[in-house]
Amino acid sequence: MDSPAPLQTLRPKSAQTQPGSEAGTDILGNASSPVYSHGQSGSTDNSKNLGEPVVVIQGLSKSYSLPGRDDKVTALHSIDMSEGSEFGPVRRGEFIMIRGPSGGGKTTLLNLIGTIDLPTTGTVELMGESITAKSPDKYLSNLRLSTIGFVFQTFNLIATMSAFENVELPMTLLGKLSEKERKSRAKTLLKLVGLRDRANHLPSELSGGEQQRVTIARSLANNPQLLLLDEPTGDLDTLNTVEIMDLLLKINQEAKTTMVMVTHNPDIECYADRILYVEDGRFQKQVYNTVQSQLYYEEYIQYLAAQAS
Repeated sequence: MDSPAPLQTLRPKSAQTQPGSEAGTDILGNASSPVYSHGQSGSTDNSKNLGEPVVVIQGLSKSYSLPGRDDKVTALHSIDMSEGSEFGPVRRGEFIMIRGPSGGGKTTLLNLIGTIDLPTTGTVELMGESITAKSPDKYLSNLRLSTIGFVFQTFNLIATMSAFENVELPMTLLGKLSEKERKSRAKTLLKLVGLRDRANHLPSELSGGEQQRVTIARSLANNPQLLLLDEPTGDLDTLNTVEIMDLLLKINQEAKTTMVMVTHNPDIECYADRILYVEDGRFQKQVYNTVQSQLYYEEYIQYLAAQAS
């Protein structure tokens, strides 16, 4: 298994919070509330003021049948993230990263949390709603659309739609906002991700980093309580990786959006509150950061060069 990154070697800078875009609103245009306070260096646990449980998992297992094989392959074994368990639930405002070797169960776990897949045994509870193997598709589809945002390594933008239209689409599908409200929110979100001047461009006219920014804006369209990210920086260069992670941290800290992110990159662990290590379908350990941090890009480049020499 990959070992934790030498965060002190990378010399991360402490994250800075910014005021909301307007008085009384956060950076997503929602009614604002105070930003988090952070624990002091040296404390055992991150003392960021987290809220109620958003994701509670009990006895979660997932097995697959493969062609040509009589036995089943078990991808996850009795995962538990509940009150009183060693690993504990995902709480409102928490930024969790899931790491571990390929094939260890990271993406399977993320898909089960996001109701993209269903458990073989056990339950996933999202914002108080219990998900089991018998949960109906329509119920799960509505739950995903209204409460969960997704960001993947592949951007999955609709090629024939502009950046603005891609961001507006989830709001249209949910049907809770008027056309005027949808357009206003899409404009706010594109401004947040730094693409106000690229709103009318098609995905093919945007760089990889810009496309991922559109994807992040789209994932926030319906003001989800939970953002799930599967290798969101996997196809990006170093500069775009740092910029995307800075953006995610800003959203997490200022809008209190809960995030669960799968990554292979140990160097960005400093952005998380908690890192869970998964191998062979089981949690192996967890590590807490006392304070979320960002990377200095120039020093990070020097660090990478030194590692390569």
